[in-house]
Amino acid sequence: MPYGTLAGFRSYWTDRGNSAPTDAGDADANAALVRASDHIKYRYVANLIKGYDETLDVVEDATYEAALLELTTVGFFSKTYTPAQQKVLTGVDKIRWTVTGDASNKYAQAPVSTLIEAMFEPYVRDLNDAQFRFMSIGPGTL
Repeated sequence: MPYGTLAGFRSYWTDRGNSAPTDAGDADANAALVRASDHIKYRYVANLIKGYDETLDVVEDATYEAALLELTTVGFFSKTYTPAQQKVLTGVDKIRWTVTGDASNKYAQAPVSTLIEAMFEPYVRDLNDAQFRFMSIGPGTL
């Protein structure tokens, strides 16, 4: 079951001047909404701090943001990467690649929407934080 509705998805983006969800057929737009809901569910809702759940106001809007990316590029959030692919060309005389970012983080290989990240920032545990593993011992400061 997706977060939000097809009508809500279309209205959200029409209000922002983007008609892509409205221009798309129902089947394509709904499929994008379902894929986006999967991403939001497993990446963000599953990591909400205690006291929050999928009824959080930002879940629906974040799903609509993700759904547009999924509508534009099918499978946008389900790419398969290896750490070696996260690199940038740094020399042309003798081709040299330099790894960018920290590929050791849990979500380092996943595409990220900075807006969706900002929507969930106050509500999501950082799985890469050293404190995260101590949650099973006690509530900590969360």
